[in-house]
Amino acid sequence: MIETDIEGSTVLVVDDTPANISILLDFLGQGDFRVLVAEDGESALEQIEHAKPDLILLDVMMPGLDGHETCRMLKESDETRDIPVIFMTALSEVEDKVLGFELGAVDYITKPFQHEEVLARVRTHLAMRDLQSRLEEANANLEKRVAQRTAELSEAFASLENLKKRLQEENRYLQEEIKREHNFDQIVGSHSSIVDLMQNVKLVAPTDSTVLINGETGTGKELIARAIHELSCRGSRALVTVNCGAISAGLVESELFGHERGSFTGATQRRQGRFELADGGSLFLDEVGELPPETQVKLLRVLQEQEFERVGGSATIKVDVRVIAATNRNLAKAVSDGAFRSDLYYRLNVFPLDLPPLRDRKSDITGLVDYFLKKISARLRKSITGVSEEALVRLMQYSWPGNVRELENCIERAVILARSEVLDAELLSLNHTTEISGTNSLDQLEVIEKDIILEALRKSGWKVGGENGAASILDRPPSTVRDRIRKLGIEKP
Repeated sequence: MIETDIEGSTVLVVDDTPANISILLDFLGQGDFRVLVAEDGESALEQIEHAKPDLILLDVMMPGLDGHETCRMLKESDETRDIPVIFMTALSEVEDKVLGFELGAVDYITKPFQHEEVLARVRTHLAMRDLQSRLEEANANLEKRVAQRTAELSEAFASLENLKKRLQEENRYLQEEIKREHNFDQIVGSHSSIVDLMQNVKLVAPTDSTVLINGETGTGKELIARAIHELSCRGSRALVTVNCGAISAGLVESELFGHERGSFTGATQRRQGRFELADGGSLFLDEVGELPPETQVKLLRVLQEQEFERVGGSATIKVDVRVIAATNRNLAKAVSDGAFRSDLYYRLNVFPLDLPPLRDRKSDITGLVDYFLKKISARLRKSITGVSEEALVRLMQYSWPGNVRELENCIERAVILARSEVLDAELLSLNHTTEISGTNSLDQLEVIEKDIILEALRKSGWKVGGENGAASILDRPPSTVRDRIRKLGIEKP
């Protein structure tokens, strides 16, 4: 049961009959109410201006301003509208009661007065008014709390919007990574140069050291960068990539460090740069040798201090970014020619990795062809099981100036054109400027096969069978490998 606080409430009695006033004063005094008295409507309205009562007992029949008119005036005023009015009357006509309720009265007390009835009705309506006041106060407090909470939520929402924008940018990079499907397993090769390279990748990946990847176009520099990132403690965060050679000199600083709104024509809003997006993760700067001199200075500062300012901004932004750079240029020569800063070169060249061109590891071509055939055939929904001997000879003869990327594109074109399960030589679009001399393609194939088996034997320590043997490396049965060693006249030196 809800408790109410009505004791000591003020009740205004409005009646032109002294006897009635006397009776009500006695009744209400026993109920511990404070009682005010008025003899007519006019004096009641004047008195209310000075002392606002909690409830009004209003006689209907009074000279001058009667009870109905007095009630109407009370309900028209904002100051007195909420005061409950109980009419007092000896009349029993339904019309009078209906009119009273229409004017805003809450109840009726009939004359002659009954002690218990008067107190019960007064207490009931005072309790109802007390509950209503509490409810209004509670609602006001609730609205205040809601407004305060709304302001806090608006501030939090603004922070979330900023975080959302950053996460959307990070997600865009992550989606690009997913689409490319780059992972450690895609680094295909058993040539000693690739094996040594991957051992160094595993050594440097867990550190935060800056890595500089050197290699011709198409050798897989970005793939190595992704392997380093994925094997590091930052692998759960984004690897943000920037092709420094594909961005105009005027926009490269904005791309790397971001810009403030209005910092240049077209800067309609603040934009986070790649360094901010890579915070906590890694940043891959591809073709870093193409950076203009003024940007090289800023990049050097980030590598040294892990801080920078946006273009057009003054606030210093701190970041935690591991930088992996790559280039197809000879940066040491660029330094000597004055085209690249020497201090930046030494900052980038902490742990250099050199990717060999495909022409220097032709023994990996067979494995790469098998890998690309499976990958591309699945994507294009075609069933290609291999390449013909003549096609393999042509692939081995070619110098591959575009390296692994050119090989993948070549296989994809051939798969698209293929009408059988085996790719024929005529499907390969190659510029044969470096063909092996000779008239018999089968003889040429035997030369290539001998080189491949010799490479596998050197890696296995001239062990043919068993784990890590040449047969395992070549993915062929040991009996087949021994037979080919004998037929090709391969002997241990």
